Amino acid sequence: MSDMTELERLAAYDRMYADLLKERDKVAADMEKLRAAGKNRGATYQQLLAQKLTVQNLIGRFELYGIKEQ
Repeated sequence: MSDMTELERLAAYDRMYADLLKERDKVAADMEKLRAAGKNRGATYQQLLAQKLTVQNLIGRFELYGIKEQ
């Protein structure tokens, strides 16, 4: 296993969750900019959509275990 203490592991999970929330917000903002420019059919938009779904899935897994946005 890891040499991390329980507290360090908990802090790492907290950081990971916070990073996922930030990434979700950034992806949503980037998608909105492309949508406003009429570029919501392009490859970049589609890649962002896939990234958004992946991040939402990961956030949802945290929520299954009771970890939710504050």
